[in-house]
Amino acid sequence: MKKILLASVAFIALASSASAADLAARPYTKAPAYVAAPIYNWTGFYIGGHVGGAFSGNNGFAGVSNNNNDGQFMGGVQGGYDYQFAPNWVFGVEAQYSWTGNSSNTVVFPAPGLGYTYGSNIKEIGSVTGRVGYTWGPALLYVKGGYAWAEMDRNLVVPVVGGVAGVNGSKDGYTVGAGLEYLFTQNWSGKVEYQYYDFGKTSFAAPALASFGSTRNDEHTVKAGLNYRFNLGSFGAGLTPAKY
Repeated sequence: MKKILLASVAFIALASSASAADLAARPYTKAPAYVAAPIYNWTGFYIGGHVGGAFSGNNGFAGVSNNNNDGQFMGGVQGGYDYQFAPNWVFGVEAQYSWTGNSSNTVVFPAPGLGYTYGSNIKEIGSVTGRVGYTWGPALLYVKGGYAWAEMDRNLVVPVVGGVAGVNGSKDGYTVGAGLEYLFTQNWSGKVEYQYYDFGKTSFAAPALASFGSTRNDEHTVKAGLNYRFNLGSFGAGLTPAKY
């Protein structure tokens, strides 16, 4: 009986070994490629456009309440260059040009300037600014400031004779602002921005108007923009093969 049992166990062991030998070898599976985290680089030139609104500052001549600070549509273009360093800081320069809607701010003076009417209208605004920002991933928070100019129409209607004294042309000033820009593809970024422009004051030498002092020519603007970026550098490191 023992011999029969031992013979059976030996036969089963031999059959198992033969079946295992007939099985196919375990296939080799390569480890999945490593996907590197995106690397965002703000260095490079860009061009773009913007739309928004402009609002005159709440400034006016002394004793005159007819101030107009209603908003008007604005739109324009911008271009510039950014350089990323250290490694989350970005420094750049930007030129911007905007067209504005007709503001037609008009002031009618009371006595002693009774009958005098002053009108002003800012039609175009431009600036050349530097900007400094801090970036984390695709987002850039920045401040900016620099030179600004405006194309303005200013005129004064003289009472009785009905004459008009006009001063039309460009006026220099300064601008400051801040914004948030977001890099949502390799070459495209969007931004929202607040920018303040100051173009100095307007006052009159005429005795009938001297007592009213001066008014400031300024604009508060809010803009949304889209930029196309050239030579951006590495946006994503792509796929790096695994090493063994």
